[in-house]
Amino acid sequence: HDPTRVGYSESTAPGSSNLAWSFITNGYVYSSPAVAEDGTTYAGTAPATGGKGSLYAINSDGTLKWSFPTEGRIYSSAAIGPDNTIYIGSDDGKLYALHDNGSLKWFYTIGSLIQSSPAVDANGNIYVGAGENVFAINQNGTLKWKYTTGSSVNSSPAVMNNKVYVGSNDDNIYCLSAENGALIWRFTTGSDVFSSPAVVNGKVYVGSYDNKVYCLNAENGGLIWSFTAGGRIDSS
Repeated sequence: HDPTRVGYSESTAPGSSNLAWSFITNGYVYSSPAVAEDGTTYAGTAPATGGKGSLYAINSDGTLKWSFPTEGRIYSSAAIGPDNTIYIGSDDGKLYALHDNGSLKWFYTIGSLIQSSPAVDANGNIYVGAGENVFAINQNGTLKWKYTTGSSVNSSPAVMNNKVYVGSNDDNIYCLSAENGALIWRFTTGSDVFSSPAVVNGKVYVGSYDNKVYCLNAENGGLIWSFTAGGRIDSS
């Protein structure tokens, strides 16, 4: 819903369960839809038989607005910046910035497949994981900073109060400075962290492959509580 990834919106839910529309894409949709204020839905695809995906922009009535092809599958979910720029990562190792008419604004070559979903702060800076790194990209498409973890970063960053929260497959949850990428704290779980953190009311909520959901202090990474589920936590 926003850079803190709380997944909560004050919008009114539909009043009935009637299907409004459906749209057929060119492949599987692993990407979570992002919906702009004008009602446009953005979702990426990962075709079963080919290596190329597409980002689809779908009008509020379910008709195609535009599509943008990438050179790799898209597992990343789109983020919409404060200036309505759309950001999406691809398995081709590129982070794309698109105008809201579907034309390319810029791309940044990260070099590793991107399954993490970008987060955009109020200043237009973009944060995303790829390979063993967390990247901060300026709104003009240049590198701001890079932080290297001990394993691959598939978790999607959350941003709040000038801090970036993200998990890594090195079993850690990281809190980094949004300004320069400096480590503020890290918390070690019992296994990989694919889950993306949600930050609300001074707390960080995140799951791990050790079957636990964690609640951490957002300022210092201290454990507030953990809950043991019935299996590994992939979801955010």
